Amino acid sequence: MNNTYLDLVKQTFNFPQEGLEVDNGNLYFNGLDMRALIAKYGTPMKLTYLPKIGMQIKKAKQLFAAAIKKHKYEGKYHYCYCTKSSHFSFVIEEALKSDIHLETSYAYDIEIIKKLYDKKKITKDMYIICNGYKQKNYTRRIANLLNTGFTNVIPVLDNKDELKEYAKSVKNTFKVGIRVAAEEEPTFPFYTSRLGIRAKDILEFYVDRIEGYESKFQLKMLHIFLNKGIKDDIYYWSELNKIINLYCQLKKICPELDSINIGGGFPIKHSLGFEYNYEFMINEIIRNIKSACKKARVPMPNIFTEFGSFTVGESMAHIYSVIGEKIQNDKETWYMIDSSFITTLPDTWGIGEKFLMLPINKWNQEYQRVVLGGITCDSHDYYDSEEHINEVFLPKSTNGEPLYVGFFHTGAYQDQISGYGGIKHCLIPSPKHVIVGYDKNGKLTDWLYAKQQTAQSMLKILGYK
Repeated sequence: MNNTYLDLVKQTFNFPQEGLEVDNGNLYFNGLDMRALIAKYGTPMKLTYLPKIGMQIKKAKQLFAAAIKKHKYEGKYHYCYCTKSSHFSFVIEEALKSDIHLETSYAYDIEIIKKLYDKKKITKDMYIICNGYKQKNYTRRIANLLNTGFTNVIPVLDNKDELKEYAKSVKNTFKVGIRVAAEEEPTFPFYTSRLGIRAKDILEFYVDRIEGYESKFQLKMLHIFLNKGIKDDIYYWSELNKIINLYCQLKKICPELDSINIGGGFPIKHSLGFEYNYEFMINEIIRNIKSACKKARVPMPNIFTEFGSFTVGESMAHIYSVIGEKIQNDKETWYMIDSSFITTLPDTWGIGEKFLMLPINKWNQEYQRVVLGGITCDSHDYYDSEEHINEVFLPKSTNGEPLYVGFFHTGAYQDQISGYGGIKHCLIPSPKHVIVGYDKNGKLTDWLYAKQQTAQSMLKILGYK
């Protein structure tokens, strides 16, 4: 029996896979020689591979286009990027190259919209979907966009009182959406999402508060999002059909209503055993909407999505060095990394998220079961299981050079949740950030976006001047 790490992977999964292959015992990520990047920049390191963003957008657009053609669907499809997944300028600007629209979540997002417009990265006719429970600093910024000629800004009402703010501050007729409060899945501690308006209240709300209000408001969109994501189960189809049926009812009395926004929720690969039939799910979504509209004899709506993790998640990796091995008892071997999971991959600590974890080198070495430990003094700073198995196996850290470990497809939410550039647990610094993308001549190149966070920057925040 073969006992190398490469043998283990090949015996367990189909390998190599798209974007991941091994040559001479070293891992390549989207064709990038990870060992060479480590030699150049060192660890710990965050890596962003920008071309993957456009690849993901193209994939979704092509699948929706094929489904629309197959089912002779009469509405259009609009791809929005959910900015809260990653607000970095290089991420959003890369996504915008693929002719997309944007979705915002908070007041400061609107400042990003203004900057993008000033840089001529967007135009005033692009769709900007404004979600979230909105305070006045958010509604006033939305109103400012509407009053300065942004014609396709759509504030999605999260509660009934939100409309009053726009009635006072927006000068011209504009479009609005309504978020439909989803019923949560049975495992949740509460029954109905805190976000949105109850489905049974929306018809009455439209008639009483929107229809005929000096013709100022036009209900353009119904919006739904499920925390569980877009999955082929009874819960998802039940909630989707709820919003489709509500659309059919409203459309008969609201001619301006022409769109359904199904939010985000496409999963990404967090294991070499990942399987998800995107084509099937998109076809079923299109088929369900068309069938209901035909039955109700109403026009088919345009379909909006707000893919965040799907857009940017698979574009990033976090790379660490194993800096020490500790044998703590008869069963537990610890590999200590040169950073912290709590501070760099907070979802592993906060919600038990699993990422695609693979060694960078030593694939031809024997492997062993290990637990990965971060360098904070917190007992929860560890990683001990993968998505497909409640264990972690890695090559033995022998034969000279250090073992390097990569966590892949980490591009969504981790910087936002950990507080990029701020104070971290135990003052562990944010790692250096390397970007790979195309230069002005179309050549793939890499550059250092940010150095590792310094002690001085943290001390300044803490008031030690």
